[in-house]
Amino acid sequence: MSLRPFRDIHRRNTKAIKVGSVMIGGNNPISVQSMTNTLTKDSKATIRQINEIANEGADLVRVSCPDEDSTFALKEIVKHSSVPIIADIHFHYKRALESADNGAKCLRINPGNIGDKKKIKEIISAAKNNDCAIRIGVNAGSLEKDILEKYKEPCPEALVESALRNIKIVEDEDFFNFKISVKSSDVFLSIGAYRQLSKVTEYPLHLGITEAGSYLPGSVKSSIGLGNLLLDGIGDTIRVSLSDDPVKEVKIGNEILKSLNLRNRGVKIISCPSCARQAFQVIDTVRLLEDKLSHIKTPITLSIIGCVVNGPGEAAFTDIGVTGGGKGSNMLYLKGVQTEKLSNDNIVSKIVDLVEKKAAEIQNKI
Repeated sequence: MSLRPFRDIHRRNTKAIKVGSVMIGGNNPISVQSMTNTLTKDSKATIRQINEIANEGADLVRVSCPDEDSTFALKEIVKHSSVPIIADIHFHYKRALESADNGAKCLRINPGNIGDKKKIKEIISAAKNNDCAIRIGVNAGSLEKDILEKYKEPCPEALVESALRNIKIVEDEDFFNFKISVKSSDVFLSIGAYRQLSKVTEYPLHLGITEAGSYLPGSVKSSIGLGNLLLDGIGDTIRVSLSDDPVKEVKIGNEILKSLNLRNRGVKIISCPSCARQAFQVIDTVRLLEDKLSHIKTPITLSIIGCVVNGPGEAAFTDIGVTGGGKGSNMLYLKGVQTEKLSNDNIVSKIVDLVEKKAAEIQNKI
């Protein structure tokens, strides 16, 4: 049973583009992506991290390609990746050509930073020849000099002007399989830029708060920034940028989408913060369940409430629910219906068994 949202989010109507096997924009699901922090030329370490990121639920993975060794390694990396690989390119146009030839399905570039239009033409030609998409990546920290001089400092208008300039450069080469980002480390600047840009273009938007920081502050900043835009119906693919394990970026990204009922993947646990009324250790129970159910990719809702104040009400809207009872006698609910009592000792094992069985049933019906 899925929670019914009180507000339907009407997504902005955008063009659909193709990044390998993943469609972005239009009516397609909002995709989640991350970026490796290994040395790309170390193909074994990079492949291992890509697989970890993909297993957590990433639809796309980006790798940095600063040198020829990195782009050469792409040829091996893409063979072992279950998701499309995006090559991150800055300044060196030949790295973009090599990345496209070696299997990247998208090139992250800023045409303004590439400079020479002849070089840009070569990049677009390589993208066309290799069925490769492009992301125009505008960043508040690397705006063109003339735009920065015009506006004196990074602002939404400056980011949008840069984006529109770069869009025209790509369109003039008769290329349209691209998405756009206008990132900043400032939440308000990012929100303002994306809102303005969404009004003047129909290309899909890649959302992100760049250089958001370490796990806790970065997750909060990203949730606020991306959440505001997603609530406005803006955004077709997202990346949470953390100074941490990229697997955590995917986890937070998927949780943001889950919280807005925009996309559900895996077990959604609704749990109370616990108090003196709890009949079992809620916090420890939830931690154990998160760990033991992390392999489940099927959307299933689960409520773990320590007492009867809110427990029955929450259980009425989840697939499986547990409400704390007196003297170690807790109540199990299946789709809101009381089924049996559980002792404190067998809550985790019973819930894991039920979730795994339900996930198997759902998969068998697909």
